[in-house]
Amino acid sequence: MTVTHDLSIFSLITQASILVKLVMGLLALLSLTSWYWIFRKWFQIRAARSKTDQFERSFWSGSDLNILFQGASNGRHYTGSMERIFEAGYREFTKLRAKSHDPGATIDGARRAMRATFQREVDDLEAHLAFLASVGSVSPYIGLFGTVWGIMNAFRGLSNVGTATLTQVAPGIAEALVATAIGLFAAIPAVIAYNRYAHDIDRISIRFESFMEEFSNILQRHLR
Repeated sequence: MTVTHDLSIFSLITQASILVKLVMGLLALLSLTSWYWIFRKWFQIRAARSKTDQFERSFWSGSDLNILFQGASNGRHYTGSMERIFEAGYREFTKLRAKSHDPGATIDGARRAMRATFQREVDDLEAHLAFLASVGSVSPYIGLFGTVWGIMNAFRGLSNVGTATLTQVAPGIAEALVATAIGLFAAIPAVIAYNRYAHDIDRISIRFESFMEEFSNILQRHLR
């Protein structure tokens, strides 16, 4: 590794060993990918919350269930998660009510249909959160590996020097520590985003579950 007295960040990166450069490149790729999903999930969760609010206002305003169902069926690609849960439950309810005379079986079937749709919607919201969690937990260790390797090379380069001074040691250690800095830069936003989005999705999931219970009660009253 070439020792240089130029301690600018760019110089430290360019003067690093090949392995440390590969580590830095991997961390930069992980950081860029995590930022991509951070923004994607932010827009997705914001849209899910907005569509949930919109559907709840329509549902609890006293609109006819058949009209809401037709609207959900005709606008499938523009509906929100809660609207799709409602559509699945009401579709199964009307199908079973025409075939079965057992109110309990009809309600249970509607609940199962809503639960299946609920699980798919939550899985979609949670998609790629595991990647953010992995970046947040692994990136510091990848950066630490690059740092340890860089420091090893720095001291190996000094093995042939009779007297090692701070001027000789500092540049090699500084360029090695850049890998740790990049690892933290990749990890911290990913961890913050993961914790925030996991909390937001939990709150949205609770709203979905509350709606399913309330809607099941409404359907039960329709069978009386």
